[in-house]
Amino acid sequence: MDFRDTPEEAAFRAEVRKFIEEEGHKARIRDDDGERAFFGGSKEWTKALAARGWVAPAWPKEYGGAGLSVMQQFIFNWELAEARLPRPGGIAVGFAGPTLIVHGTEEQKKKYLPGILSGEDIWCQGYSEPGAGSDLAALQTRAVRDGDDYIINGQKIWTSGGHLARYMILLARTDPDAPKHRGITYFIVDMKSPGITVRPLVNLAYTHEFNEVFFEDVRVPRENIIGEENRGWYLAQTTLSFERSNIGGSVGARQAVEDLIKFARENATNGQSTLAHNPAIRHELVERYVEAGVAQMMSFKIVSIQAKEGVAPGHEAAVAKLYGTELNQRIYRTGMKVLGLYGQLDARTDGPKPPLRGRIKYMYLRSVANTIEGGTSEIQRNIIATRGLGLPRG
Repeated sequence: MDFRDTPEEAAFRAEVRKFIEEEGHKARIRDDDGERAFFGGSKEWTKALAARGWVAPAWPKEYGGAGLSVMQQFIFNWELAEARLPRPGGIAVGFAGPTLIVHGTEEQKKKYLPGILSGEDIWCQGYSEPGAGSDLAALQTRAVRDGDDYIINGQKIWTSGGHLARYMILLARTDPDAPKHRGITYFIVDMKSPGITVRPLVNLAYTHEFNEVFFEDVRVPRENIIGEENRGWYLAQTTLSFERSNIGGSVGARQAVEDLIKFARENATNGQSTLAHNPAIRHELVERYVEAGVAQMMSFKIVSIQAKEGVAPGHEAAVAKLYGTELNQRIYRTGMKVLGLYGQLDARTDGPKPPLRGRIKYMYLRSVANTIEGGTSEIQRNIIATRGLGLPRG
């Protein structure tokens, strides 16, 4: 790994930092933005990024992106994370847009890409089902052809932002007799269509991010298929950007530990700081800080592979995901020890503002799901064993 920026990369980093200095204040969420904060900051922040093509920096310029290289994406994400600023887009930018760019018709691109780039249209993802999570190919939601439409029946679960979304990218089974990885088709679904019911799933931290979505005789026009019928499984693997380093996550982990260290130094107990009074806490915070540094080194390794070899990381990304999500849980367990009784306070209900804005309690509860969502720890270990170590499947 080469930790030094090239002259071109250094110039781009300086450009991003100047932009953050001048425009970063626009990321602040106003009251009228409400739940849009979940999707990456205020409308003003999205517009400022869009003016430079930075809402979707990995997209080609001809489709409204910035056409950044892998290293430029890495630097961009790194600097936003260091400044604690949000990246907009979510599923719309990361999944729906790239799939449309690669496999969509020109009509679909003209219809849907502008709303993604402006931040006006929120998208959700209809993949997981109650009986098809890690084994996604086992999905049972059916799409039956009826003239120029398909009639959708079934259920999706863990649908992030489904209660806010304008559109859904949906995988549904169109050929029940085909092997399970085949016979699946990729649809665009208007979430305002009759027959769609969205029910909230409130998580352990008592926030509403996820939903379950029910489809009862929902009509979807044939023109809303992306790619070919029965080839949806292969489209679902599409990603335009190979940037999977998760530098933002590793920077966030380090910042969380730094916040805890600052609190421990400043919080006096019997005239002494928490760090001086409790050596066990001191040692634990050092361990977390070192581990956060390891996570950042994993990010550097992944982006180095991508930049030099031009390939998507395989087991390396699984290692980083596994390590990073389990580290997140360790950090916030340590955080609860550092804050003591303050760790029970919630910024939403326990005013005045609790230490660290109540973030430690929230993340302690929310991080329980980190090792489940996006591929469970068990799945990541299987990937590492089979693809990374070459071990036989059990």
